[in-house]
Amino acid sequence: MKVKVSISMDTHTLESVEQKIKNGIFRNKSHFIELATQKYLDEVSRGKHNV
Repeated sequence: MKVKVSISMDTHTLESVEQKIKNGIFRNKSHFIELATQKYLDEVSRGKHNV
């Protein structure tokens, strides 16, 4: 089940995300954020990042 959330980010970051979407790398902002979050969580669980 998907749940709506709201986030804030700086303009430069948002423009970078939107460019990746425009280039067809991601379907939309939700797709980008979901995959980026999952990748980060996977890396944290493998000890690659300290929280």
